[in-house]
Amino acid sequence: MATPLSDTSLSPLRTIAVVGLGTMGTGIAEVLAKAGRHVVGIDVSEAAAAGARAALEAATARAVLRGRLSEPERADALARVRISTDLRAAAGADLVIEVVPESYEIKQQVLRELDGIVRPETILATGTNALSVTRLAADSAHPERVLGLHFFNPAPAMRLVEVVSSVLTAPQAVAAVTDLAIELGKEPVAIGDRPGFVADGLLFGYLNQAAAMYEAKYASREDIDAAMRLGCGLPMGPLTLLDLIGVDTARTVLEAMYAASRDRMHAPAPILKQLSEAGLTGRKSGRGFYTYEAPGSATMVRDALTPLEGAFLTPGRPVRSVGVAGSGTMAAGIAEVFAKAGYDVVLAARSEDKARAARARIGASLSRSVDKGRLTAEVAARTLDRITPAGSCDAFADVDLAVEAVAEDLEVKRQLFATLDKVCKPGAVLATTTSSLPVIACARATSRPQDVIGMHFFNPAPAMKLVEVVRTVLTADDVHATAREVCTTVRKHPVDCGDRAGFIVNALLFPYLNNAIKMVQEHYASLDDIDAAMKLGGGYPMGPFELLDVVGLDVSLAIEKVLHREFRDPGLAPAPLLEHLVAAGCLGRKTGRGFREYARR
Repeated sequence: MATPLSDTSLSPLRTIAVVGLGTMGTGIAEVLAKAGRHVVGIDVSEAAAAGARAALEAATARAVLRGRLSEPERADALARVRISTDLRAAAGADLVIEVVPESYEIKQQVLRELDGIVRPETILATGTNALSVTRLAADSAHPERVLGLHFFNPAPAMRLVEVVSSVLTAPQAVAAVTDLAIELGKEPVAIGDRPGFVADGLLFGYLNQAAAMYEAKYASREDIDAAMRLGCGLPMGPLTLLDLIGVDTARTVLEAMYAASRDRMHAPAPILKQLSEAGLTGRKSGRGFYTYEAPGSATMVRDALTPLEGAFLTPGRPVRSVGVAGSGTMAAGIAEVFAKAGYDVVLAARSEDKARAARARIGASLSRSVDKGRLTAEVAARTLDRITPAGSCDAFADVDLAVEAVAEDLEVKRQLFATLDKVCKPGAVLATTTSSLPVIACARATSRPQDVIGMHFFNPAPAMKLVEVVRTVLTADDVHATAREVCTTVRKHPVDCGDRAGFIVNALLFPYLNNAIKMVQEHYASLDDIDAAMKLGGGYPMGPFELLDVVGLDVSLAIEKVLHREFRDPGLAPAPLLEHLVAAGCLGRKTGRGFREYARR
């Protein structure tokens, strides 16, 4: 017997009902009305229905003020919206989008009721971001017309729409909603049915890890958020984002994802349960990980959990001169940073020729800054004059701070620290820029582990604002204070963390990248779709595969291995596809081929 959609050429989706008028449902209604669709907004709550009408009026008024709509266009858009508290108002719709609470029982009840109200050819779309579309469809009288249509919050601003098919979904339904998404100015990504789909499947594991990191008191909430904003260029830190999403919503999504996958990364951190059950659900309640001016406000206010000024009362040691060991890109960048800030810098390499070559690269970098108007020629000349090249670390005898920036090899670093121990004066601070190796191992190579600290600069050092300050169990308080003071002097943002693999940024970033690789490996989604999903749905500056190719697949694999060894979590084991590409010499942009191919220079 033919199904309702199998022999039907669907007419354009002109009248669309939106069931559930919370923030997301109201945002979807706004997008549809602005695009010329007739919208029926439905919510069982009269207060929610009235609030949706008021929110639409306010949003369209702002659009007029910003020049995005004319007053007649605003009037037309509002005239196309009808608000109701009766589900039967959806009877004439070509498409119904439900965005009711994330519960199988509630969604199944809505879909069953719609089965008896709408026409047989009407498409039913669920806005779930974690539940199984297949399970929801299977409970419908016409499962072939049920699919997932996942907008991202705020719907008017975010361009990504995930179109989720089940094995039961008719191709005509998929084609119709895909065309609609394009007409709305969105970027539709077609994917299969699995928990979290693409964007949330990657995003919520990362958010959950950040919550667990804070719960373990490994780093402050401010430092975790600053690290991910400044170290990765993200628009918002993970704990701020959890407050925006809603702590209770995040917990519900993670529970649904964990129930389906049993992946420990999706097992909700206990703090999410504690906060949500206490009613501390984020911005909407006025308090979550942070405290806000009022429920619904985005303005944070101080509370008892915020670190007090004066928490770092121990004065640091005086630093007038700095030694930088290394001749690569990172060493040269760090030397430039210190010299620009007025420090006298000794740049030591394995030979004086290498040191002079590194200094010349700094000179070229400074010249580019002059050409772009960022520096005057006089400032650039004075900066370069402060850098003295040297052929060995023996030149560090009088420096107050020695910073190593050599190869990411523990034995190489240990040998260098043994040398620094011998040549540096008593009281000099010894810092390692390692991104993944244990700082304590470098400290134990010296006779003064209390003087050793991690200062993880990010590449390129002159441009990136973040420095992870990593103290060991033996680091002296005044050494910690010195590192923070120096960071402030060179106009960097220091964040404190403990001495464990990945520190903050890499510990949160690389499991996310590894999970993206697993999605491709399992043929769940393409490279392009995953990159698009994270850029358009998460606001990331780069998709995971773009970033992996820039970082280098060999570097990424090494960091994944370190994380796996440290935490012994099977979920952190490097994806086999990553290992295979590295074994084949496909290391990313630097070799011309990684996950993608690049034109050789």
